[in-house]
Amino acid sequence: MAKTKQKKYKIKTYKAAAKRFKVTATGKVMRTKGGKSHLRRRKSARTKRALARMHEVVTGADAKRVKRLAPYLSKYKQNPPA
Repeated sequence: MAKTKQKKYKIKTYKAAAKRFKVTATGKVMRTKGGKSHLRRRKSARTKRALARMHEVVTGADAKRVKRLAPYLSKYKQNPPA
């Protein structure tokens, strides 16, 4: 009697989370700040530089939530296979 193969299901990625977060090589979840879309002329150059940087998601619970929403974020850095 042949052993039946167990089907592994794929988890759908929550695309909004995948676009907003990145995972580093060490596994840290990085985020960007808001407030960059408009009204940038009145902001100082220092503030605009600070908005350009990525920041670590500090809370462990939030990082866990992001990893659950985008499970393949750490596996495929830029372009997932077609």
